[in-house]
Amino acid sequence: MMGGQVTGHISTSSGSSVTGRLSRSQWFERLARAGYVASGLVHLLVGYLAIRVALGSNEEASQSGALAEIAAKPGGKFLLSVLCFVLFVLALWRLAEGVLGRAAHSSTESADKKDETFDRVKAIGTSFVYFSLAFTAFGFARGSGNSSGDKSTGITARLLESGGGKVLLVVAALVIIGVGIYHIHKGAKKKFVEDLKGNTSSLVRGLGMAGYIAKGVAVTVIGGLVIAAVFQADPEKASGLDAALKTLGAQPFGVFLLIAVGLGLIMYGLYSFVRARDAKM
Repeated sequence: MMGGQVTGHISTSSGSSVTGRLSRSQWFERLARAGYVASGLVHLLVGYLAIRVALGSNEEASQSGALAEIAAKPGGKFLLSVLCFVLFVLALWRLAEGVLGRAAHSSTESADKKDETFDRVKAIGTSFVYFSLAFTAFGFARGSGNSSGDKSTGITARLLESGGGKVLLVVAALVIIGVGIYHIHKGAKKKFVEDLKGNTSSLVRGLGMAGYIAKGVAVTVIGGLVIAAVFQADPEKASGLDAALKTLGAQPFGVFLLIAVGLGLIMYGLYSFVRARDAKM
């Protein structure tokens, strides 16, 4: 009994000390904050590409399309290397928050356990998103980047070959739809201000609201297309963000809808720049 108590105390103290060291590491925090700048830049470019698609371009409006745009510019591969590095650091930071807990939670005895658990799960989930984006940026920096849509289509095609794979796709689609609805809710209710330090201006609240709603709409459509791919046995349906945005553009008044979503993604990118400065870390 005593041995178990001692072991638990040691592991808790160890976790707290690691979290404390991370939170006190200014260089690590600054690099992680730079990761939000990198994410913001990618969202700005995706929004720009979405608007171009709405106006008749056939470009790929996705993270891969945005990174390809950067790679094609002079010095683009060097910039991609920098983006890859800071996104990787941000992914590590979010993973540490998920596994060890945010310092703010550990220092507040009254913190709601359900909120803390949700924040940890969310941090781990977003860490994988940033790891994936960093890996994609690394590929384009090396000159071997591929379309994310092609990858999604290939994975979907393999999973559609079995019943278990189809079930997995439906579950994944429902999770994606849930994430999209969460983004819409977070934007509409302005819950994102809880991620920021101090008081927020009306401009920041406007950027965050429009940005989260636009991103939520796009993510929800992605989930819907995955379900469509399962029931129509068409892996081309599940080709990621590019397919989702072009599906929006194909709807009645789709040009205006896609331009609105593109502008919203641009606003999310601008909000990410604010988050780089003011996010609670």
